Amino acid sequence: MNLNLFDLPLNGPTLLVVAGPTAVGKTALCVQLARHYRTDIVSADSRQFFRELSIGTAKPTAAEMQGVAHHFIDSHSITQDYNAGRFEVDCLALLEKLFRKHPLVILTGGSGLYLQAVTEGLDEMPVTSPATRAALQQELAAHGLAPLVAELARLDPVTHARIDRQNHQRVVRALEVTRSTGQPFSSFHTAKTGVKRPFEVVKVALTRERDELYQRIDQRVDQMLAAGLLDEVKSLLPYRHHNALQTVGYQEIFGYLDGKHDWPEAVRLLKRNTRHYAKRQLTWFRRDPGYQWVELGQ
Repeated sequence: MNLNLFDLPLNGPTLLVVAGPTAVGKTALCVQLARHYRTDIVSADSRQFFRELSIGTAKPTAAEMQGVAHHFIDSHSITQDYNAGRFEVDCLALLEKLFRKHPLVILTGGSGLYLQAVTEGLDEMPVTSPATRAALQQELAAHGLAPLVAELARLDPVTHARIDRQNHQRVVRALEVTRSTGQPFSSFHTAKTGVKRPFEVVKVALTRERDELYQRIDQRVDQMLAAGLLDEVKSLLPYRHHNALQTVGYQEIFGYLDGKHDWPEAVRLLKRNTRHYAKRQLTWFRRDPGYQWVELGQ
């Protein structure tokens, strides 16, 4: 692409969205951009909000931030219920303040739904039956996640391809809507909210050659393990039922602690599932024609 991220035309308040899969290199590039434009970074990573999660979410360190202000990192406790709808409200309020000081602000993350919430708004979801959700939770407890994932693949292959299928909350939510309405969960995600934001949005998605990305993912997992991921997960055992922990990076270690598999298998699953998650992130961003793609690396 011909877009020069370091020489963007600014014809009013501009939100530069830098998306991409895990380990692609979003943090390093965003810090460079923020220093160039003398602006702030807003995180739209759905797990970096939580103070108790650090190693497993690959939060940027103080050294990596290089003195650049990062918002919505360590902003909430894992005990708080926080979702994309609430993030939309909070982030828009923050952006209103930041645009008083900066003509350009950077929004970055790999959580496509949270980025969409800020840039386009979210579709309204139908009312569902509490009994349906309770039944799904009982099935999850009795039989595990695999049968629910299989049902989602059968009833709504579009959502099955998009979401993190290791995330219990998102699988259950999608089936809750699908069972309650008789329509695929994906049919309610039209992205036709008609929302007009009071700022221009420039959307960029980062990618790398697949083998290089997978190598970076494996290296990141090794770094997380060396930094003490096992001890972090042990400290989170009292909170393991919270939504933020029903995700890649934590479930594999919980499985090891529960005796479901040995340590080498936990590491293998962690790397494999992270690669799968990266593929789903790329799928999400590629379905949005508003993104301009930038390939990093060699």
